[in-house]
Amino acid sequence: MKQAGEKFTCLTAYDFTFAHVLDGCGVEVLLVGDSLGMVIQGQPTTVPVTVDDMIYHTKAVSRGNRNALIITDMPFLSHTSPAEALNNAGRIMREGAHIVKLEGGAYLVETVQELSKFGIPVCAHLGLQPQSVHKLGGYKIQGRSEDDAEKMLEEAKLLQEAGADLMLLECVPADLAEKITKILHIPVIGIGAGPHCDGQVLVLHDVLGITADIKPRFVKNFMQGQESIQAAIQAYVKAVKNGDYPSEEHSF
Repeated sequence: MKQAGEKFTCLTAYDFTFAHVLDGCGVEVLLVGDSLGMVIQGQPTTVPVTVDDMIYHTKAVSRGNRNALIITDMPFLSHTSPAEALNNAGRIMREGAHIVKLEGGAYLVETVQELSKFGIPVCAHLGLQPQSVHKLGGYKIQGRSEDDAEKMLEEAKLLQEAGADLMLLECVPADLAEKITKILHIPVIGIGAGPHCDGQVLVLHDVLGITADIKPRFVKNFMQGQESIQAAIQAYVKAVKNGDYPSEEHSF
């Protein structure tokens, strides 16, 4: 789809029923995100989520899916070494994931190489990394300065060279996301990263307007004006594909 210049859609999914609905509405990628810690478990951050949690929800999502690509997050401290990452990623892949996602920069090059060597596809995650929220000092936009932007661009290239198959950019300036998307040959998924990424992802609960906390700038409630959840999801898919979402008001 990237080669054809066609935008694609991604939404978080945590259970059988919603996986079935999203897949049926034409969502191409389902993300079993560690965001489940906040929207499903009621945790203050994603940090408490475990590998067992991710496996449980991946199994449920895989049962409801027919056509979509399933990405599952590697949770906090589940990939502190290439060997640990390989073991945990293997467990997750056996339960229905098609690709695993790792938050982190250039220090993960060896880990990405190790997973790729054993046939495990990887989605790299740059920009805002929720697992590092305490280190970052909160949920802040990343890559604003010239030095930070150049570092992120170089890390994106390094991770691609290491074998990453996808890239997710979270909360980065739209112009930086556009540069990274153009330079990489692998698909780039954005969340709060402007309109120029190859695909877009949102947390399902945000799309449906039922998130309990303050909504970030990039969030849009697609339930407004719709009579069903299916109609809201289809509206999201249409908006991404025709370029209506994200707009300038949803970008940084």
